[in-house]
Amino acid sequence: MALTTSHSDAMPIMASVGDFDKRSGNLIERLVFNNRVLLVVVCFIVTVMLGLFATRLQVSASFEDMMPQSQEFVRNYKAHAASLGGLGNSVRIVVTNTSGDIYDPKYLETLKQINDKVFLLQGVDRSFMKSLWMPVVRWTEIVAEGYQGGPVMPDGFTGSPENVQQLRNNVVRSGIVGSLVSTDHHSSMLFVPLIEKDPVTGKAIDYKAFRDQLEALRSFEKDGVEIHVIGFAKLVGDLIHGLSEVLTYFLYAAVIAVLIILAYTRCWRSTLLVTGCSLVAVVWQMGLMQIFGFSLDPYSILVPFLIFAIGVSHGAQKMNGIMQDIGRGTHKYVAARYTFRRLFLAGLTALLADAVGFAVLALIDIPVIRGLAFAASVGVAVLIFTNLILIPVALSFTGVSKGGAEYSIRSLQGVHPVVNWLSRFCEKRRALGVISVTLLLAVAGVLVSLQLKIGDLDPGAPELRPDSVYNQDNAYITKHYLLSSDQFAVIVSTPPNGLVTYEAMLEMDRLEQILRDLPGVQTTASVASLARRYTSAGFEGSPKWETINRDPFVVQDAMSIVNNSSPELFNDSRSVAPIIVYLTDHKATTLTRVVKAVEDFASKHNTAERKFLLAAGNSGIEAATNIAVERANRTMLLYVYAAVVLLCFITFRSWRAVVVAVVPLVVTTILCEALMVMLGIGIKVATLPVTALGVGIGVDYSLYLLTTHLVFQRQGSSVRDAYISALTSTGKVVALIGVTLSAAVITWAGSPIKFQADMGILLAFMFLLNMVGALILVPSLAAFLLPSKAVLETAKKGVRPEDAVTRNLPDMRHRA
Repeated sequence: MALTTSHSDAMPIMASVGDFDKRSGNLIERLVFNNRVLLVVVCFIVTVMLGLFATRLQVSASFEDMMPQSQEFVRNYKAHAASLGGLGNSVRIVVTNTSGDIYDPKYLETLKQINDKVFLLQGVDRSFMKSLWMPVVRWTEIVAEGYQGGPVMPDGFTGSPENVQQLRNNVVRSGIVGSLVSTDHHSSMLFVPLIEKDPVTGKAIDYKAFRDQLEALRSFEKDGVEIHVIGFAKLVGDLIHGLSEVLTYFLYAAVIAVLIILAYTRCWRSTLLVTGCSLVAVVWQMGLMQIFGFSLDPYSILVPFLIFAIGVSHGAQKMNGIMQDIGRGTHKYVAARYTFRRLFLAGLTALLADAVGFAVLALIDIPVIRGLAFAASVGVAVLIFTNLILIPVALSFTGVSKGGAEYSIRSLQGVHPVVNWLSRFCEKRRALGVISVTLLLAVAGVLVSLQLKIGDLDPGAPELRPDSVYNQDNAYITKHYLLSSDQFAVIVSTPPNGLVTYEAMLEMDRLEQILRDLPGVQTTASVASLARRYTSAGFEGSPKWETINRDPFVVQDAMSIVNNSSPELFNDSRSVAPIIVYLTDHKATTLTRVVKAVEDFASKHNTAERKFLLAAGNSGIEAATNIAVERANRTMLLYVYAAVVLLCFITFRSWRAVVVAVVPLVVTTILCEALMVMLGIGIKVATLPVTALGVGIGVDYSLYLLTTHLVFQRQGSSVRDAYISALTSTGKVVALIGVTLSAAVITWAGSPIKFQADMGILLAFMFLLNMVGALILVPSLAAFLLPSKAVLETAKKGVRPEDAVTRNLPDMRHRA
């Protein structure tokens, strides 16, 4: 019988599988390995089936999915959306004459063709679309006989000099310069509101297809015009279009992971197997998403890359244990079962911590974040199977190369100089220095993180880079038009015909005056401010009549004229009207200022018959999102830390060990928020998941390293000797996980989508810092919190030696 034993005699070295008792181990181990052929066959079939579903997974986005559904502003908007035409999802298309002004007949003919093409696009709310060629855009003036007016574009326009001159006059007296016509008269705008879902088919807008149709308009540029397009649909379309380039980062991540694992193991066979099983996890995840009716969006597209990197990192732990057992002479089948026994509990706890980091995001009532949480949670659930079960089973068939096994054993001989250097942090004098420096960094980080802002901090679309076509178009439109595309709308709600009262109009006018005085507000528009002008016009233009009239019949007449030129300013029943606030930008400080002013006004002036509600418009929805993100940020961290603490306590059964494991995570979270301030990154939908993911995944390092450390310490080793043993066996793989994860996500920094680049930088920072914390701060804290006596007292409650990662490793206790 080829049988020897390791230093502990707990897991004997068996060169022949015939000497191994297949009835040993727990129930899960017996079910897995005694039916391993069937399991591999089932996995192959499931992979093929889910792979077919994965090919049908769509990449899409939705305007409504970006909204916090339970937030008060969003509920108000959705309740009155039918009465707020043009204040939801919309795009703005600016057509510039490159060789003259807009009164060039050739330019006007090109504009007409563009207008007709856009008008027929699926998803356009045609009743509220505006441009020079739309009859809803009208002019009005007072003459001796009373009012006269008509469409800005003259009827039967032929391009004759008379028609062109008439158009010039109409543009000036319509008051659209700065809104639909640029201030230099070299361009004009098509305002195109969208219907989120087709009323006939019920299908949501296909933003990629819609963006492609908008881009097709650039074919008109050969006719001497330039096209500039902004709006949510264009932005999301650009994001989805950019994902084709983002997919190349999956290849980069895979190559980097393979090279790092290969450098560590020196074994192609096991490296490709671990990488392949991680790819299987990604296929399963994407297939299950399609089955459950989910789709990928610009926010969740990176989750498969993260799942792949996590899979490779955790797989390296399993491969490490099997290689060491095989290197000692154990049969590959027996080595796989030994590794399964040692690492299943620690691996399961680590992956559950990852899952908690993802799942807690579902508490945020924003559909795109919940979609990300679902995608990631499904991925981690799959990893629990592919990493903890499939990899050991597959390696029980393939084994590892002889060279790789020998290299893994040679790496355990002696104490590496780096291990010896790190072990010095277990000495209380050096540990105190580390803790002091950490405390100073944490305090400095807290002071810097107090400057952390909620929402966007840059003009334009911060989701894209400043030099992107979208942001260049936005800069052009902002420069040449007086009215910003950042619209914040206050919803005024009354009973039917309640707007046709002196009190309602006066209160609306008062709020407008307050808002116009705020920094960051360009101007405002509502039926009340326009009624002032039209009332004066009805009395020969006398400035004495430029006021809100007490006579409801006069108000009714003024509203009728407003309805002709701006039907979006109130609904047919005269019960809902927006006050549109044009902002200079959509930064969080600007939005907060406007929200506070409206809330203060509403608290004093709301009555049972008249309410001022927040909010509509693209900036109103963004303000609602900022509020939801701010409330969710700390709540999310509280839940994720509570869950991680609970998992750590279940694993270690010692409050001291929990503190040692969690403190590095807290410091990393603080420093990550400080880094966000330094990089000018605000907390928003795109960056909100970062800290939760960093905590959930970052605790893996401490779980693997501290579990091993405690086993050796509970066997009688000193803190330093136990740490040397843990570093020699597990510490290298902890470093490998940190480097692999960081290298995989840092590739995102080159993404054309800026928020993905920000996520890559922040996650790489957290992964690396958590690794450093596990290797340096954990032993320093252990020197004070995990003295041998305290550990021995909890030995009965803690991790059992036979469950440890390093149970069959050479004894390192006397090699300091």
